[in-house]
Amino acid sequence: MMGNQYIFSRERGRFGRQCLFSDRNELLLSVHPNGRLRLKYILRNPCDMTTQLSKQMALSTALTENVSLDHHGMYHYEGGWNVKEVNILDEESTMRYRKKVERDDSWGVEVGQLLRDCMKMSSQNNAINIYQDYFADLDEELCSGIKMKITARGINIFHDLWFPPRYLAMCEWMPNNDKQFLATFNNRRRLLNPNQKAVTQFPDLGNENALYLWDIKDPTRPIAYFDSDEMVSLAKLCPKDEHFMVGGLSSGKVCLWSVPEFGQAKQMCPLEAAHREVTSALCWVHSKSNTEFYSGSLDGSIKYWDTRDMMMSMQDLLLEPDPKDVQKRADSHGVTVLEFEYTIPVRYVMGSDMGCVFVGNRKAVTPSETILGHFQLFAGPIRSIVRNPFFVKNFLLVADWRWRIWSEEVKNCPSTLYFKKRNQLTCGAWSTGRCSLFVTCDDKGTLDFWDLLMSHRTPILSVKFKQRITHVAFRPDGLLLTVSLAGGDTMMLLLEDAMRSATGKEKALMAALFEREISRGKLLEQREEEMKLKERTTKMLQKELRTNEKPPKPFLQFDINSPEEFVRLIEEDQEFSKSLLDFNEAMELIAKKRSKRVFPIERTVFEQEPDSEDPDTTAK
Repeated sequence: MMGNQYIFSRERGRFGRQCLFSDRNELLLSVHPNGRLRLKYILRNPCDMTTQLSKQMALSTALTENVSLDHHGMYHYEGGWNVKEVNILDEESTMRYRKKVERDDSWGVEVGQLLRDCMKMSSQNNAINIYQDYFADLDEELCSGIKMKITARGINIFHDLWFPPRYLAMCEWMPNNDKQFLATFNNRRRLLNPNQKAVTQFPDLGNENALYLWDIKDPTRPIAYFDSDEMVSLAKLCPKDEHFMVGGLSSGKVCLWSVPEFGQAKQMCPLEAAHREVTSALCWVHSKSNTEFYSGSLDGSIKYWDTRDMMMSMQDLLLEPDPKDVQKRADSHGVTVLEFEYTIPVRYVMGSDMGCVFVGNRKAVTPSETILGHFQLFAGPIRSIVRNPFFVKNFLLVADWRWRIWSEEVKNCPSTLYFKKRNQLTCGAWSTGRCSLFVTCDDKGTLDFWDLLMSHRTPILSVKFKQRITHVAFRPDGLLLTVSLAGGDTMMLLLEDAMRSATGKEKALMAALFEREISRGKLLEQREEEMKLKERTTKMLQKELRTNEKPPKPFLQFDINSPEEFVRLIEEDQEFSKSLLDFNEAMELIAKKRSKRVFPIERTVFEQEPDSEDPDTTAK
């Protein structure tokens, strides 16, 4: 109607070769009949065949007798009167008869039996009809919160942009933007095979050591990258200032990136100030400028840095179990994890490759004052130390094939139950939305969800992956969970409402659980100290008794064949003489008692004297 039109024209030569059709007869195949086969043909007339492919079913009918039911009700006031003796209209007459019946001995037994029969009838009348629909008039959403739906659904997957894919070390959410997360990759395959060349479809997004910042809604292309000339082992964003990020390199160096100005690192420490081995742990600490952090390495050293001047660390420490003013690197443990909580600005926790947990003091100066104590909790390296966001004094420890929930108030034992698996555990994390929920991962790709309010023995949900899980991280609201796989993929899981929220009653139950386990741990510690004190006291008493004992007299040498020396030896030994005198007196006393004994002799019938008066006996 507007008069707008567009004419599309194209040359005939661009349509291709012209198709020419013609009518003709062409023989493709000719099969002649075979006389031998025709002789074998058998005619069957008629030919009937039946088939039944459905299931055989039988129908049976039965006629039963009709039973007519009728419902009657009775309101019983009072009855059972003897009409011949009692006038039920006369109150005084009924009172006399009631007292007469109550005085009878069988009245109590009959009343008890009557009560049992009445209760049986009442229970039968109050039984619920299972074929009737109850509460059908109520709203369907009224009881939706009673049943908890426990599921974790994958909503997105983020692949590495390089081929062959790199090793994904960890993922971390942006502090002030819950729609972005950072993925840290390690190019370990390049170290094993330096001649292998990696290719990427986005050459403008850094080199093989680049870190990517992803948006959860766009898995095709990262929004930013952070590049490095050396392999990055791990990276940490500043929780209080998201514009800064520090990273640890495989050479032991630490570097600083500016998040808004992505690309190459802005600062890097020199090699002479770096660690001797790969940087394995990083953690930001509380400061007014938000520029201070700790770094740890497998060489056993912990360095305290300030991003404003990274030419030299402000403090160095070796992780020794028994620290002294002069430290030895040969006695130190390798650092695997560093953990710091901003609500406890004085202390920080360290995990070693020997399974020990160290508690450090930031305000101390000497090594002996810095390391407050160490506790041997595991047999293998500690992989994760994560505090509970709701109860910061309790944190999750994941190492070798066990996980434990430990408390700073209980030093020598776990505050709650610990669980062990057949497979090696790789990482773990507390939920940021539900106080009782945490996850653990193993090297076989199994992701286990644990809820302490539901079960202490088995996980409430297990998700299986085909690759080894290296790191897990909850979003600050607890809605999403990032799962880092060793093959370079990041899986995004969506949790249900029951797994990301907790009521006030559940928080109170968790607080009571932690308090009960902490008090139990303190009682066990107290009992252990009492046993140790008792053992020390017993040893001291035994030592004093040994010192107060008189030395034994030397054994005198004498000639056995000389009776004079034997008599002299007996006379000199007062104890032997006294014992010999007592023995002689006892023997004399026994002889006197034996001499005074009287043994009556009873004669038998044959030994008795014959009676003279008996003539028969006399004749015999």
